[in-house]
Amino acid sequence: MKRILSFHANRYIFIYITILFIPTEIVVAQEADTLKSQVLEEVVVSASRIREKYLKSASSIELLTLKQIQQSAATSYFDAIENLKGIQLITPSLGFKVYNARGFTNTTNVRFVQLVDGIDNQAPHIGSPIAAAMGPTDLDIRQVEVIPGVASALYGMNSLNGLVNLLTLNPFESTGFSFQQKTGVNHINENSIKLQLFSETNLRFAYKFNEKLAFKTNFSYQKGYDWIANSTLDLNPSANTSVGLLGKDNPGADYVSSYGNESSNRRTLTLGGKRYVVARTGYLEEEVTDYSINNLKADISLNYRFKPQHELVYNFKFSQLDNVYQRTNRFRLNNYQLSQQALTYQGPNSQLKAYLTTENTGKSYNIRSMAENIDRTFKSDNTWFTDFTNEFNSQTKQGKTVIEALNLARKQADNGRPQPNTPAFNQLIEKLGDINNWDIGAALRVKSYMFHTEGLSDLSSKLAPNLQNKGWGLLAGFDYRNYFVVPDGNYFINPKDNDKNLNYWKGGGFIQSSKTFLNEKIKVVLTLRADKNQYFNLRLNPRGSAIYSLNENNHLRISYQNGYRFPSLFEAFSNINSGGVKRVGGLPIMSQGIFENSYLRKTIDDFTAAVNQDINVNKLSQNEAISKNKGLLRKNDYTYLKPEYVNSFEIGYKGYPIGKKLFIDADFYYNVYRNFMAQVEANVPLGSNPDSLAFYMYDRNKQARYRLWTNSKTIVHNYGGGINLSYNFYRTFTFTTNVSFAKLQSVANNDGFEEAFNTPRWILNIGLGNARLTKNLGFGINYKYQESFLWQSALATGQVPEIHNVDAQFTYYMRKKGLQFKLAGTNIFNRPYVSFIAAPTVGAFYYLTITADLGRN
Repeated sequence: MKRILSFHANRYIFIYITILFIPTEIVVAQEADTLKSQVLEEVVVSASRIREKYLKSASSIELLTLKQIQQSAATSYFDAIENLKGIQLITPSLGFKVYNARGFTNTTNVRFVQLVDGIDNQAPHIGSPIAAAMGPTDLDIRQVEVIPGVASALYGMNSLNGLVNLLTLNPFESTGFSFQQKTGVNHINENSIKLQLFSETNLRFAYKFNEKLAFKTNFSYQKGYDWIANSTLDLNPSANTSVGLLGKDNPGADYVSSYGNESSNRRTLTLGGKRYVVARTGYLEEEVTDYSINNLKADISLNYRFKPQHELVYNFKFSQLDNVYQRTNRFRLNNYQLSQQALTYQGPNSQLKAYLTTENTGKSYNIRSMAENIDRTFKSDNTWFTDFTNEFNSQTKQGKTVIEALNLARKQADNGRPQPNTPAFNQLIEKLGDINNWDIGAALRVKSYMFHTEGLSDLSSKLAPNLQNKGWGLLAGFDYRNYFVVPDGNYFINPKDNDKNLNYWKGGGFIQSSKTFLNEKIKVVLTLRADKNQYFNLRLNPRGSAIYSLNENNHLRISYQNGYRFPSLFEAFSNINSGGVKRVGGLPIMSQGIFENSYLRKTIDDFTAAVNQDINVNKLSQNEAISKNKGLLRKNDYTYLKPEYVNSFEIGYKGYPIGKKLFIDADFYYNVYRNFMAQVEANVPLGSNPDSLAFYMYDRNKQARYRLWTNSKTIVHNYGGGINLSYNFYRTFTFTTNVSFAKLQSVANNDGFEEAFNTPRWILNIGLGNARLTKNLGFGINYKYQESFLWQSALATGQVPEIHNVDAQFTYYMRKKGLQFKLAGTNIFNRPYVSFIAAPTVGAFYYLTITADLGRN
């Protein structure tokens, strides 16, 4: 399925390339900073919501400066974040990457917040960002600040595991025209696909009219071919152990990267007097999706300074995505659009923000639903399994072995099945991709909005200026957020009034007090936050921290805080039919009656397997086997969603212990999580006779199947830490290394249902670089090691192999002409890896970046 660039994308590219060739004065690029100037003088705002020295930040914060970004071999600043201490990156797509810190990650990760200049850029219906879809371009990024761990007290935005704040360049300070062209290749030496080209064009123009008015605009267009998910791991390997069919002989196999052979596409058939689990054939992911990437984003900002230190900013952002995206299932995003309008006031002691984010999923579709419903347009499940049974019986009568009969039965049942890469197959994809019902189609059709407003004020100078001079500080803030969704009848409904939009709001605020002691050697910060959600009672969230300065360059910190998050829009209100299983939000308004009358899917599976074992091996009749094993069935004892929360303790050190050349940043944390939000599968019997319950549970046609959002009863303790070292030596060489450790310590009241940890114990980065190897040449090389770890999710579970990656770059500067050439590669030895189970396989990526600053200052 070849996609053609939209008219608008072509038009914008033409305009900007035309601008590129207009003669413009070229100025000298800035010299590379030393480590000392980068770290000692850096100011951060994210850790305490106020400007403070990086070394004296009240909580753990990782910093990525503009110079570090320029010297990184990563393909963008967003990718370079991966090399910070304690950060785990997973890659569902070349155009979609997800960050996490300190455990319990997944492919959307609503526990990790992403801000741009303090503004949340999440996709509203998901509750988390779609990578850098609305993030800055490489030309507009100024600095990246990452808080690994809890940040709820100050932000109240579900930031249990961390927060990243992407800070951009101000058009008053950075003007002129900049251009960047990135050209690369991937899929190198792969058997199933030839070499593919990648292109990314970035442009930035900023102009200061006078001391009061300035503006900037950015444009980015990315085109390439995505990494391919091609795992053949069988997620249902023991389905037919009672009849000795394992491995490639298993007719109930569910391969990770094929769809249409999942649990809803399987049946237990009686064949030759034995019970066999048989799945429909399904399609490989690469057969039913388009892996081409066409991503566009643009923004414009108008900045007005009506007096010094008082700035009003209007910003508009737009992005359109065509690439693969992953939640519980994998999706093909087609013409997926996000936009955001924001108005911000920034004063010397206060700030106000108001913004509206809109989301339209365009012509996107669910890859799993697409595959299984292509199968069903060819033959219904009833017809297919009947044909399979009849052919098996016919072949065994002719003397064929069981394995031969199973293979011939599948071949016969699949006779006439739509074949990939044919016009008829592509027409089916177009047709099903426009049907907004996952039982018969695959469309993702969601329109949603998020309105957010917040204010922040430093009250110290206003209420008590004398106390401020004595080391006191007082900060207060508020926020209000409301989500709106247009009911589509498939993904979301309004359970009260389906003709009206669904809305979901929360509001809150915090107050923070600080005091310095002993000539500013000790600083104590206390924070109290309160939040109220539409469906939950008021929640209080305290935080306390202390910083002890041994001297100007060495600082110790300690903190304790609570963090929590309310259910996301999807967790609260989802209402999806998918393959006969309905995924329902966990609020009472959505799932009333289901929790009370359902039985746990896991116990139903155990019951079914035990019945099959007794029929196949112990030669019991079906009725005898059901009666014998009905005690395995267990009523669903989970209930409606509650907020999830964590108690976190942290200590850390940051500074220069033995002079100005060696920098150390170390931390240790201990967390206790409760009420993990996750999904439980539970089925409701379609019958009221209690004596027949076990017979209902053995027959899938007599059950209503659900996947419900709820809370685990498990209390989880985890701990970890990390250390980062940076050392300047021999003129301008810099050696950096960081190592992080994360450990799931203990699980109390284990119900086997806690959100999966999904985190390697050890992650190691080692880097060596020199921005001034010669007058015009710099280089950088980084090695990453990630230990093998267990990945658990609703889509797939398995062991993720360890990762050994080497990235490298050489940069050539033509400073007098304002030009920079970077030749770089990631995973340069082309060692294929996956970052989670069901992820695409990532290989080498080599690229050349040309950056020109034309008239920029």
